[in-house]
Amino acid sequence: MTLDIPVTEPVTEAAKAKPTLPDAATVTAVKHWTDSLFSFRVTRPASLRFRSGEFVMIGLPGDNGKPILRAYSIASPNWDDELEFYSIKVPDGPLTSRLQHIKPGDQIILRPKPVGTLVLDALLPGKRLWFLATGTGIAPFASLMRDPETYERFEQVIMMHTCRTADELTYGAELVANLRTDPLLTEIYGDDFAKRLLYYPTTTREASPLMGRITDNIASGKVLADLGLPPINPAEDRAMICGSLAFNVDVKAVLEGLGLNEGANSDPREFVVEKAFVGDGV
Repeated sequence: MTLDIPVTEPVTEAAKAKPTLPDAATVTAVKHWTDSLFSFRVTRPASLRFRSGEFVMIGLPGDNGKPILRAYSIASPNWDDELEFYSIKVPDGPLTSRLQHIKPGDQIILRPKPVGTLVLDALLPGKRLWFLATGTGIAPFASLMRDPETYERFEQVIMMHTCRTADELTYGAELVANLRTDPLLTEIYGDDFAKRLLYYPTTTREASPLMGRITDNIASGKVLADLGLPPINPAEDRAMICGSLAFNVDVKAVLEGLGLNEGANSDPREFVVEKAFVGDGV
């Protein structure tokens, strides 16, 4: 079930502009997707410039007054006037136990120094770009999928997203559905855009139309058969990975087995991995 936090009073421009925390950003919207997942939007510092796919450190003051900070991928594209984040809720997590209760008008700490490996410049030119994510690991790809530059560099984008249950896929499903009718992208690519952004959501615990782990669906060729795609190869395919440490290691092994090599900002190759992922215990 999707729950929205009602905004009883609008967030005024004066409230947005009045910092009370160091590196303060004001919350403008919050949406609870499930009991364990929520997204929120905050004001964007005027000086902040970032590449779609990068992350920043955000947080709240702890009981001792010292900030509790964690790395969060920016889910909004680099052209957005605000910043969006997508987070899990951990009842006893040092940060998310507090962060999940924010509401419009509240402030968070946002360190305006974006970094990260999930950027287009870290990949060699190719034909197809695979986004491989579990859980909230879809956040950097939410940014990249909304960036027109992604489609200028690649003929096709394939978003593979795996969660335990179907409701945990809702954030990504709504995002992709909205993108397919996005005025900017459809104006550029017309009806052909639906063929350029492919979506492959799967579950691992709850029965759904598509099931299975990303590694299994790639290794078995099921995703290729379902989407009508040729075998993944280092000449045409590029990939980005974002999930738990175990997921990253497993997917990396599958891609390397297909002949793809890991790259970085300073050494573009066939795939990149984001290691600063917000997972259990946050």
